[in-house]
Formats: sequence, structure tokens, C-alpha cells
Amino acid sequence: MSPGSKTERKSGLPSDKASGVAAVERAFAILNAFHTSDTSLSLNEIALRTGMYKSTILRLISTLVQEHCIVRLDDGSYQLGSMLLHWGGLYQASLRLDDHVPPILRRLVQETEEGASFFTREGNLRVCLFRVDSPRSIRDHIRTGDLLPLDRGAAGRVLAGFDRTVTPPESFPTNPCIVTVGEREPDIGAISAPVFGPRDSLRGALAISGPAARFSNDHLPGMKQAVLRAAADLTRRLGGDPARLEHQAAGSPP
Repeated sequence: MSPGSKTERKSGLPSDKASGVAAVERAFAILNAFHTSDTSLSLNEIALRTGMYKSTILRLISTLVQEHCIVRLDDGSYQLGSMLLHWGGLYQASLRLDDHVPPILRRLVQETEEGASFFTREGNLRVCLFRVDSPRSIRDHIRTGDLLPLDRGAAGRVLAGFDRTVTPPESFPTNPCIVTVGEREPDIGAISAPVFGPRDSLRGALAISGPAARFSNDHLPGMKQAVLRAAADLTRRLGGDPARLEHQAAGSPP
């Protein structure tokens, strides 16, 4: 809904159900009005961002405050409440990488016909947690559990370059997609992108790898786009912000 729009959304539901759905949608609109950079929002700011009447916002916020989804500060502004952190903890506790990573890798292999891997950092090395092999007979031979150098290869560079516990975000590489050819092995090429979780935490590196001859300038743009789309999808599934990856995949600046 645009900030200037005050019209009600039509629904095919019975009136009581429609009004209930509309109330839920408006409550979510209020919660979604808060951005990462916001410490708090005034009633006027929420109204501008949601396009809702202040009287409607106040009615919904009273319930959100009761449920600890929003906190009203002494100056009259509002912050997100502790219930959201509780829900986030439940989500994180139930989140399993093996529910999400393998399907993404399989799709990436279908799109590129190269082997796809998911790496995490282990000290000064990287470990392959998940692997789906290329259907081609000539391929990069990586197995689940393999330990590889952190300072050589596209995935290693991603894990070293986007780890905010080591590198401040302002020093992250400009392009989240890293390509190496002949770095880890003389005849191997690789493309990798970071996968983020909540608060830009680095969950791992998604990568494809194969014979260097297949990583030619003609094929690289499409392969990079496929890796970036897959990393954005996995980032979204793991509770991270995929915007930077999506922008890069679309050819826009981050």
C-alpha cells in the first residue's frame, strides 16, 4: 500500500474473516515498517511508512504491545519487542542446514552442469559440508568432509573476505561473487558467493567448480548469475538479507 493510499483492500472472504485477515495484514505492515537502521519509530513515521490512519495504527499497536511484539518508549516512540527475539530463537533452533542446502545445490548443478559445494570455515581451513557432483565425466572431485585451503580457491576467499568476526563489513569485497581459475588446482575453476544468516552473519560459501576450460569468458556471466541467485535463495531461507546478492545477480550495484 502506498503512503498516500487509505483505501481498504477488497476480499472475497466473508466479512468477519476478511476483517480478521485485514487486521493481521495491517499488524504485519506495522512490524515491517521497522528497518535495520531504526532504533525507534514515532507514530507519524509508522503512518508514513504504512499508509494507514494513525487511529488504526494505535488500535493495532495496543495489541502488539500486549503481546510484547512492540514496546512503547517514554518519549512516545516505538521499538520492536522481545517476542520477536523469542520467535527468532525458535526459528534458529529448528533451522537445519541439511533441509535447505542440498536442494539448492541440486538446482545449481542442473543449471550449470558443474559440481556444487557448500563450505564453512574451520580455523585456517574450509570444510565441505555438502556436495552434489557434476553429471559430466570430467569434473572436480570434491567430497563431503574434505578440508581445503582457506587462502586458495573461490570459496576460501569468500569465507575469509566476508567473515565479519575477522573483517569489518565496510571492508568486504565490493563484488560478492568471486571467481578463481587455476588457484587451488592448476586445471580447476570455481565461482563462489557468500551465504548470510540473521544480522549478516556468514553461514558459509556456496560454490561451483570444474575444469578450468569450462570457466571461459563466454560462460562466466551465466554461471555467476546462477551462483548469486542460489546464494540469495539460501540466504533468504536461513533468515539473512539477500538484497546485495540479488542486486548483483540482476547486474545492479550492491
